[in-house]
Amino acid sequence: MSTQPKTYLTPEEYLAVERQNEYKSEYIDGEMVAMVGASRRHNIITFNVVKVLGPQLDGRQCEGYANDMRVRIKSRREYAYTYPDVAVVCGEPQFEDGHLDTLLNPTVLVEVLSESTERYDRGKKFGLYRTIESLAEYVLVTQDECKVEQYVKQADGRWLLSDHRSLDDVVELASVQCSLALREVYAKIVFPPGGWKEGELL
Repeated sequence: MSTQPKTYLTPEEYLAVERQNEYKSEYIDGEMVAMVGASRRHNIITFNVVKVLGPQLDGRQCEGYANDMRVRIKSRREYAYTYPDVAVVCGEPQFEDGHLDTLLNPTVLVEVLSESTERYDRGKKFGLYRTIESLAEYVLVTQDECKVEQYVKQADGRWLLSDHRSLDDVVELASVQCSLALREVYAKIVFPPGGWKEGELL
């Protein structure tokens, strides 16, 4: 049974196509990967994170971006371009070119987990993110239960995990001098007893 051969693009070809597209695609291992739409809960949580971080960044040399700021990862072995749910950079932001749409030096990246992307966000994507020299913290927010995982880069290059599972918890983002109260992150999100069943995520 024959299959259609995959088309591999250079980073330059990807950017040229992506900047003309009406929909977003990430770039992994030479391939464009179309992004699927986010659920209502995903959007509420992402908006909450932006709403909480925004006032804390005001008046400081920091910038925050949601959804549409592309991040470039260039490791020794591969190129990748991703769209994190939230990115924060403190200090002078660096961009790939004059389009100012591809960030090179994020300080904190936040991903809101979805059923279709959780394995990727925890695995391949986090592996790529760890190669970004400027990245100090990586935050994963679960949408079907109260759970925020914070990975903090240590002086020796290892990443330390802190697990937050109570609405009374506060995640301290020391690298950008901000905090995320879980009660605010999950504002307007109601968790039913026993959690959400498969197919019930809204």
